[in-house]
Amino acid sequence: MQIHKAKKSLGQNFLKSNLVIKKIVEAGEISPDDIILEIGPGKGALTEKLLEKSNCIIAIEKDKNLFQFLQEKFAKEITEKKLILLEEDILNLDISSNFSSLRPSRITGWDPREAQNRKGYPDFDYKIIANIPYNITGAIFKKFLTEKNQPEMMILMVQHEVAKRIVARNGKESILSISIKAYGEPKLITKVPSRYFSPEPAVDSAVIAIKNISRRTFIENNANEDFFWEVVRAGFAHKRKKLSSNLKNLIKNSNYIDENLIKTLGNKRAEELSLIDWINISKNINIHKK
Repeated sequence: MQIHKAKKSLGQNFLKSNLVIKKIVEAGEISPDDIILEIGPGKGALTEKLLEKSNCIIAIEKDKNLFQFLQEKFAKEITEKKLILLEEDILNLDISSNFSSLRPSRITGWDPREAQNRKGYPDFDYKIIANIPYNITGAIFKKFLTEKNQPEMMILMVQHEVAKRIVARNGKESILSISIKAYGEPKLITKVPSRYFSPEPAVDSAVIAIKNISRRTFIENNANEDFFWEVVRAGFAHKRKKLSSNLKNLIKNSNYIDENLIKTLGNKRAEELSLIDWINISKNINIHKK
């Protein structure tokens, strides 16, 4: 097999710690029937361990040279149909349409024809477990958390600072942390020093888990998902301004606003509000908007 040199343009940093790989796999709570989507398998270190736990791994690799390397390395598993290896850009991949043609016969109790008739897109559970390129972290969160058929869980390697922002350990929320918490339950699993990668990145990393992913927050609170994000984006537009200032245009276009709600929350800054605060504000404005 040829030696592959990491490409900076693709954000490639290969994880070389077996201990961290073990923690990633453990966090995924994988059973043999689980469908695992791995983004950017690289040289296949994580892929090997995932294959020990699941009978259905779908690995997406953009790098042509690495794709060929993985085809050779996992020729047996590909032949046995335990591993589906696709040469694709994950951000351009239509998950709903592609999954329906990959492994319908391997998904217990799932009839693709029935799923198509019921919702118009494949309806089955899958987990994302991956050491992703950091330059597309935000895009991956947005793509999969808002996907029609969301993953039930995501276990990802991200920059340590990004992981801390997501869990908001300092008590200050961000548009990123609210974006994650609106769909799932984030937890920082472990910090990963930069020396555990080759080549060594300039920053430390962390494994983060997002579990119980769904749209339950919007459904249970009878909140409009699209309008919620309109309010959140407006609220975080100027971080140092108070919320009442950032939302003044939305408030102005409402027939009625709960003055107590605005008095309670409007004098705060966006970073001080919880997810349920944003839900309440968006519902209040949406109900009374002109």
